[in-house]
Amino acid sequence: MSSQLTTYQEHIATLQSRTKEALQREGLDGLVIHSGQGKRMFLDDNYYPFTVNPQFKAWVPVVDNPNCWLVVNGEDKPTLIFYRPEDFWHKVPPVPQDFWVESFNIVMLAQADAVEKHLPYDKARYAYIGEYIEVAKALGFDNVNPDRVMHYLHYQRAYKTDYELDCMRQANKIAVAGHNAAQQAFLAGKSEFEINLAYLSACGQGDNEVPYNSIVALNEHAAILHYMQRDTAVPSESRSFLIDAGASFHGYAADITRTYTNQDGLFADLIAQLNKVTLSLVDALKPGTEYTNVQLLAHEGIAHMLKNSGIVNLDVAEMIEKGITSTFFPHGIGHFLGLQVHDVAGLVNDDRGTPKASPAEHPFLRCTRIIEPRQVFTIEPGLYFIDSLLRDLKATPSSKFINWDTIGILRPFGGIRIEDNIIVHRDRNENMTRDLGLN
Repeated sequence: MSSQLTTYQEHIATLQSRTKEALQREGLDGLVIHSGQGKRMFLDDNYYPFTVNPQFKAWVPVVDNPNCWLVVNGEDKPTLIFYRPEDFWHKVPPVPQDFWVESFNIVMLAQADAVEKHLPYDKARYAYIGEYIEVAKALGFDNVNPDRVMHYLHYQRAYKTDYELDCMRQANKIAVAGHNAAQQAFLAGKSEFEINLAYLSACGQGDNEVPYNSIVALNEHAAILHYMQRDTAVPSESRSFLIDAGASFHGYAADITRTYTNQDGLFADLIAQLNKVTLSLVDALKPGTEYTNVQLLAHEGIAHMLKNSGIVNLDVAEMIEKGITSTFFPHGIGHFLGLQVHDVAGLVNDDRGTPKASPAEHPFLRCTRIIEPRQVFTIEPGLYFIDSLLRDLKATPSSKFINWDTIGILRPFGGIRIEDNIIVHRDRNENMTRDLGLN
């Protein structure tokens, strides 16, 4: 038996156990999980790209086929209702024959609206899990996405099985190949549009297959945290390059960021300093520690950079107390990673969904959980020169501590972010990104 098959079957056994517990909490007999369906564009006959329900792809690595269904009860062999229509307009999915098929009773569905005959007859003790509430109601489901079930399943998703960890290692491997190609395209003087093409080509994945829209930012664009445009024109001078881009494998995501410059000087030195900060924060991911503590350590690291580089003329503690570091590092240090890029249940205290909000002074932190083995995190400190935030800082009494001439020199470079993907083990951390040679 192959290693992948073994870990996958163990993964299914884990999902069965979690499902059984979730059903007992809600007093249900089973779940019916919908992969989703196509969404037609307004006043059009074209469809948006399909995105599968994460609760569906947790069970089966089918990410590109709408109108599929799973029936699970935590004990019996799950039933997969696999949509395979007669269609000469579109590619028909092949009959499933991959490593995962023996874990399911598979029923073929030729017409999407004929699924009811394959679903449980008495739906009173089954819950629908999915996005399409009107479909659930039409099929006779009264219990839709029950809170206690969803809270429990989401909370448990933080603990990855061996199969899931292997998938995420593969996603990182694909993404690292893309990052290497993107770096070479930047050094060759390519445009943002051309760099993105180089990235996707090296990954072998299209814009709708990677887990999120890649951020490919040259120069000042690197100061826009979620920069989505990709200029086709080559800038007169390519000073800096920030790329935040991932890849997918069996529905699991990688999420990696790197920043480059082709010039010597202060900005290159800041990249090197932030790289050291990133690695120190990776080391801080220890079981039993609150993830919020890593956020606080990140601000200390950024404060040291600002002081050492002469950008801010204050001691580290004063800089943090006055909130100055948030001007240069306004986002959270990272998040859970898995079936989704920003994986669920980062801001809860337990498996019943009790909220555990981010601190008021760090509102964009996406995780406040206690760090535990088998969790997977991103670590992504940044240092940016964002015009709107700098204007706000300049209007405060703290302006007198800022070396505005130095900021004027750095502004055309935009900013820096360096992001690794980390598996926390009981006795060590596994840096999937660095282990593949991306430094």
